[in-house]
Amino acid sequence: MNAFKLPSWLNGGASMAAPLIIIMLLAMMILPLPAIALDALFSFNIALSILVLLVGLQTSKPLDFIAFPTILLVTTMLRLSLNVASTRVVLTEGHTGPDAAGKVIEAFGHFLIGGNYTVGIVVFIILTIINFVVVTKGAGRIAEVGARFTLDAMPGKQMAIDADLNAGLIGEEEARKRRKEIGQEAEFYGAMDGASKYVRGDAVAGILVIVINILGGLIVGMIQHDLSFADAVKNYTLLAIGDGLVAQIPALIISVAAGVVVSRVADDRDIGNQLTEQLFANPRAIYITAAIIAGLGLIPGMPHFAFLLLAGLLAGVAYMAEKKQQSQEAEPEKAPAPVADSPEASWDDVMPVDVIGLEVGYRLIPLVDIAQGGDLLKRIKGLRKKFAQEVGFLPPPIHIRDNLELRPAGYRITLKGVEIGNGESFPGQYLAIDPGNVTGPLSGTATTDPAFGLPAVWIEAGMRDQAQAMGYTVVDTSTVIATHLNHMITSHAAELLGRQEVQQLLDHVGKESPKLVEDLVPKALSLSSVQKVLQNLLVEGVHIRDMRTIIETLSEHGPRIQDTDELTSLVRIQLGRAIVQQLFPSGNEVPVMTLDHNLERLLMQALQASANGGAAIEPGLAETLSTQTANAAKQQEQMGLAPVLLVPGSLRTALSKFLRRAAPRLRVLSHEELPDTKTIRVTSLIGGQA
Repeated sequence: MNAFKLPSWLNGGASMAAPLIIIMLLAMMILPLPAIALDALFSFNIALSILVLLVGLQTSKPLDFIAFPTILLVTTMLRLSLNVASTRVVLTEGHTGPDAAGKVIEAFGHFLIGGNYTVGIVVFIILTIINFVVVTKGAGRIAEVGARFTLDAMPGKQMAIDADLNAGLIGEEEARKRRKEIGQEAEFYGAMDGASKYVRGDAVAGILVIVINILGGLIVGMIQHDLSFADAVKNYTLLAIGDGLVAQIPALIISVAAGVVVSRVADDRDIGNQLTEQLFANPRAIYITAAIIAGLGLIPGMPHFAFLLLAGLLAGVAYMAEKKQQSQEAEPEKAPAPVADSPEASWDDVMPVDVIGLEVGYRLIPLVDIAQGGDLLKRIKGLRKKFAQEVGFLPPPIHIRDNLELRPAGYRITLKGVEIGNGESFPGQYLAIDPGNVTGPLSGTATTDPAFGLPAVWIEAGMRDQAQAMGYTVVDTSTVIATHLNHMITSHAAELLGRQEVQQLLDHVGKESPKLVEDLVPKALSLSSVQKVLQNLLVEGVHIRDMRTIIETLSEHGPRIQDTDELTSLVRIQLGRAIVQQLFPSGNEVPVMTLDHNLERLLMQALQASANGGAAIEPGLAETLSTQTANAAKQQEQMGLAPVLLVPGSLRTALSKFLRRAAPRLRVLSHEELPDTKTIRVTSLIGGQA
């Protein structure tokens, strides 16, 4: 629907329209108006109501007439102001005759009701009842329900927009436009719900005004102007009824327009095309209707001419609709028009992959839909915030989309478009995880915890209390997915820290310590070197929250050392207290595994020989070291201790990389990283006897 634009010379005055209208409405209530002004304003009120109705009929969706709630309020205030102004004229000049309040009121009093007071009162009451009880109440109820359902559907619509944006079906500009339309739609129905209360109040006010005009006119005419009772009734009742009708008819038209706007379903066509195309689209239904009407016309006593004429017209309409339908069905059989060449591929067709993605089967969609009670989005927001607070940087947003290729209750987690984890989570059930000390088995679907690989069972909701009493850790479906996602993000934190995240991290630190960051990049180290050091820390599970210490250490050693592994070792020494605190949050005792002295010596010799271009560690020794370390780490975890291996600083980096596959949860510390306040307790000796 094309918007009407004012000429350029009126643009400045358009902004003053609203204040001027409000001032004029207030002035009409306070200042006396002559009869000719009332005629002009009543005519304008009728024309405005017809204009609003026609515009409402031409809209294809409610947002095409988004100013309607405000217009509804203004037209209501206009009618009330006219009622006040006309009441003043009726009571002051009514004794002079039925034209005292202008020709419009006189015309409505004479021509529409024939000068019959009883007819006028009945017609006025009927119009008020139709407006108040039927049209306005129905439109207000539709607006109320529409606002409620629009608000409930907003999360799902937002997710659909995000999914289309992530899939490349729409651009960022189109996504912003759709989000704005969703918000405007909710505001529109809410405003219509409130504005309809003004119209209902206007109907009640109309009844009171006509009663007051009649009673006040009788008192003024008989007491102040010495009119007889019959003359007073004739003048003032006729004026009061004409005044009421000239206000209620535009009010009814506006109410009908409101009902049309809020009751229609959004479509590309206006209401006229919708009605004609859908009401007369089924020739069979029209033929049946014509036959029924014709049968009624043949009943003795019925008006034969009217019924048979109408039946003939309906049969003609059905025949034309049938011919049109047949012609439309025959069109596809014609030769197809030549298809235009598809546009050439461009760089716009290359869509970047999501850094982190979560794809869900169709049964898991309610978990990510807030309107259906899903709380997975809230959990994901919480885990991103927790990750940022604990690890030290903000991970990229997690893009969620449905995938019909997955199993109905399946999901998968992707990193840069590659799957890094998958599992199943059954809505309505709970996952009972066996932490290793349960008192008995549970009946259900046996599985494994997707995050940590522990044995688990999917159970029904009624068995939750029983499972907890038996020592199982019971979690719901959303928690299963969120925990798995959190584990994957934490495990791949180094891959999530790109150059953009490093730059944002340095900018964040630079807000409080600009000189500190300025001395590091690019004076001492390049951004890529800083990124590599931070990634080395994250690979080994070291949090980078203490960026001040990291930057100070790199600024100190960066000018003379460019090797990122060596810089990482120096940073780890400075972060030693935080690393130990992260692994052993309580107590001064540090239970660790260590290497046999002979094994340490052999490893140092092999490492030195490798650095000088000689042979690396002997394969048999490497296998023995890997196996014994993995077994020792497993025993350490079974005892409830963190699997930590304490080695000399010269071996730490090499052993950490070598043992990463054999024992993924193993943490390798150097002697230099342990604070002096900690006491070492050796729990296992690798390569010798404990």
